[in-house]
Amino acid sequence: MKLFISDLKKYKRYSGKSSIVLLLTQQGLWALFVYRLNSSIYTSKIPMPLKKILLIFCVMSQKWIEIITGISIPYTTKIGRELYIGHFGNIIINANAIIGDNCNISQGVTIGVSGRGRKRGVPIIKNNVYIGAQATIAGSIIVNDNSVIGANSLVVKDVAPSTTVVGVPAKMISTNDSSNYI
Repeated sequence: MKLFISDLKKYKRYSGKSSIVLLLTQQGLWALFVYRLNSSIYTSKIPMPLKKILLIFCVMSQKWIEIITGISIPYTTKIGRELYIGHFGNIIINANAIIGDNCNISQGVTIGVSGRGRKRGVPIIKNNVYIGAQATIAGSIIVNDNSVIGANSLVVKDVAPSTTVVGVPAKMISTNDSSNYI
């Protein structure tokens, strides 16, 4: 649960509110709590028969969180420390996605599978990445460190480090990094 504590500390830095208030009011934190708990069970060394039983409860809790928050984060997803989900709703993250440390995800974001043949796959999101509202990141691509994905963008190609991309399909518009967003 160390990773969840790092998520909670980031929420506190952003809002200045107490942990209790945040835990009661932030749907993103609810989704992260369930994800972190379920992921810790999935990656644990619990004997397989017991793990399979616990994973049934993990799937049920994940589905419940999806219903009440609109945020889908499967326990097989790999997410680093200090993830921040700014607003709840319509956030879909593929079970095979990888998200690095200190990233921010806005509402309506999809991180999913796309492509054909050897180009088919799921994105890798590196560290310190800001993903704007309604953005879609899909395919076997890498979004490099300190990048900004603009709102309503469709990202289907690699994103260079410390750049801002926007549009459909997303194109680099500047070398501004994510430091002003995270």
